[in-house]
Amino acid sequence: MTAVTWDAPDGDHPARRAVRAAMSAAAGGRKQEWLALFGPDAVIEDPVGPSMLDPEGRGHRGPDGIERFWDENIARVRKFHFRVSDSFANGPACANVVTITATLDGGTTMTIDCLTVYTVDGDGLITSFRAHWEPDRVMATLTSP
Repeated sequence: MTAVTWDAPDGDHPARRAVRAAMSAAAGGRKQEWLALFGPDAVIEDPVGPSMLDPEGRGHRGPDGIERFWDENIARVRKFHFRVSDSFANGPACANVVTITATLDGGTTMTIDCLTVYTVDGDGLITSFRAHWEPDRVMATLTSP
């Protein structure tokens, strides 16, 4: 299975390039490559609002917060598969309809159906990543090996 399946419009756009690079780096476990995609004042809200990943709902901010997000969340996934079924790029942003299948250590899987919105600056660095998904729906998809 390919780590990223792009079944969506694929016109060249700076934010869409950042989306593809971020998904590819995350799926490949390439932390430094992924971190380099973010601007110095970037914010990750994944999911948007208070959750078990961000109890205060303020987002993961700046290089330290974004690296901590990788270490506490992305690094715990043994294998990702991203399937992008639609993509809308305009202005400095790209919104995507995505299904993420995550395989954890031990073989447990979960499926995250979400809408992601990436915003980039003039240099193509990510300034904002917002993922809209519902934790209860994701927890209902947990499967054991």
